[in-house]
Amino acid sequence: MPAGVSWTRYLRMYGASILAMFAGAQAVHQYYLPDLTIPEVPPKPGELRTELRGFQLREAAVQ
Repeated sequence: MPAGVSWTRYLRMYGASILAMFAGAQAVHQYYLPDLTIPEVPPKPGELRTELRGFQLREAAVQ
């Protein structure tokens, strides 16, 4: 194995990194609540529910 690491240690670290990636992806999806539906027509800016409120407020201030 690379750098003289045993198979068991390598597999444990690999498993821990995979679990951390899955947990991070789940946390992001729970926080942002993405709309995973595919619209027929592309929506206009500001119509998506997944856009951040701060972004919408900045856009309104610019216009």
